[in-house]
Amino acid sequence: MRCSSGFVVSWLHTLLVFLTAACAEAACPFCDVVGRPLAVRRDASQGVAIGEATGEARDDDGVVRQAFVVRSVLRGDVRVDETVTARVAGPIDGTALLLVTGDERGADETSRTIEAIAADEMLLGYAVAAPQAEAPAPERLRWFARWLEHPSRAIAEDAFMEFGLAHYRDVVQAADSLDARKLCQWLVEPAIDQRRRGFYGLAVGIVAAGALARGDQTEANACLDALEAAIAAPADDLRAGYDGLLGGLLVARGEAAIDIMTRRGLLATDTRAGDARHALAALRFAFEFLGESVPRNRVADAAARLLANPAVAAPVVVDLARYEHWQSVDEVAALWETLGRDDPLVRRAVAGYLNACPHEAARRHAGTIAAAAPETWAAAVQ
Repeated sequence: MRCSSGFVVSWLHTLLVFLTAACAEAACPFCDVVGRPLAVRRDASQGVAIGEATGEARDDDGVVRQAFVVRSVLRGDVRVDETVTARVAGPIDGTALLLVTGDERGADETSRTIEAIAADEMLLGYAVAAPQAEAPAPERLRWFARWLEHPSRAIAEDAFMEFGLAHYRDVVQAADSLDARKLCQWLVEPAIDQRRRGFYGLAVGIVAAGALARGDQTEANACLDALEAAIAAPADDLRAGYDGLLGGLLVARGEAAIDIMTRRGLLATDTRAGDARHALAALRFAFEFLGESVPRNRVADAAARLLANPAVAAPVVVDLARYEHWQSVDEVAALWETLGRDDPLVRRAVAGYLNACPHEAARRHAGTIAAAAPETWAAAVQ
């Protein structure tokens, strides 16, 4: 009744992509950062210039374009006082950063693609001064740290994107550039974009851990107090960034954070759906990055407490298989007849877990299920 190892690998890959947020390469798996930072776009461009809008924006088959007079050339084959047509996200009134992203080798303007980004003097200075994309990541992040939550919305968003797309280890190395006082304020500041709070929670945890490592108990306590207060604050379970707050707690408190999460009722069958998803995301982060301070067996045990929570049962089963946490084989098999009756994803996860598990108990459970419902079992293992 066992499936091939190829099926198991395929099942794990497919369900992990579908059910979980990948965090292996992101500093902030809690932020949903998309796009490319300005410095990366700048360095990938064949030409960079500063232009001034000289005409109205027009919609050309769904692409909005506008004319600009080139006022300054930073690099590339663009001429001062040349009038160019550039793609724009919306009408621009005033100056813009021009990025030549197409082929410049032709004799006329139609052979190249230019993108214009609305930019005042502050943003232009920021874009010009930002470190090269190929510079060491921690060095780059130290430069961008000063621009987090800058009054210029465009600059604040870009600086945040740099951190959100960086690798966790690089953020840790650049943590000495992060202002602990500001981070703690941003956790509770109503004006802060809620989507950024997850990263700031994680960052507070990183700064707290660094303070503890160098013996700065005052800064560590301030960070921990702010982090735990934000976690304890009353809110519905749809709050953005709560998983990042829990991730920061795991970074700062290590294994003890799991006990705190348990006492707060975040790892239970009746944990609210949103909170359960946040907790599971934080545990995945700990499993990927915090093995030295949060033993992986503790992470797996914590995740297993959510097995019977209907909001996260399927992804928990997938995670337990990925963690090779086979101690829960009986509890996983029981989900086939309980939560699995109403959720085909639970049954698919259970089938995959049982086929991946090397224990004899898994073979018995799989055989019993297949004998009782051969067609349903076959559909679950496809």
